[in-house]
Amino acid sequence: VQLQASGGGLVQAGGSLRLSCAASGNAFNRYTMSWHRQAPGKQRELVAASARGGETEYADSVKGRFVISRDNAKNTVYLQMNSLKPEDTASYYCAADRGSDVDPNYIPLIYDYWGQGTQVTVSS
Repeated sequence: VQLQASGGGLVQAGGSLRLSCAASGNAFNRYTMSWHRQAPGKQRELVAASARGGETEYADSVKGRFVISRDNAKNTVYLQMNSLKPEDTASYYCAADRGSDVDPNYIPLIYDYWGQGTQVTVSS
């Protein structure tokens, strides 16, 4: 599975950006999809995840500001980022997990596939 992220850029605090991540293959609708970010000198962290059953998970720092969504027909997952803050500045990565045959709302700790990062810079 190949993941291609796009949509990063430079934005002022309070602004919005939408990231997109297109996946190859024909099993996208089974995957748990996610966005992660890593700022310089910090550990990578989960930002948001979307399981095939509809369950979503967000980091506390982005709840109420970011929304993850997916379009299974387009094999694409999105991250709508609103009310951006300078502390949101990071490289953002999308990742996919093959999911669970048992639990359609499975959100893992470790992901199987990773895309390249897209840089988001929020100026104050």
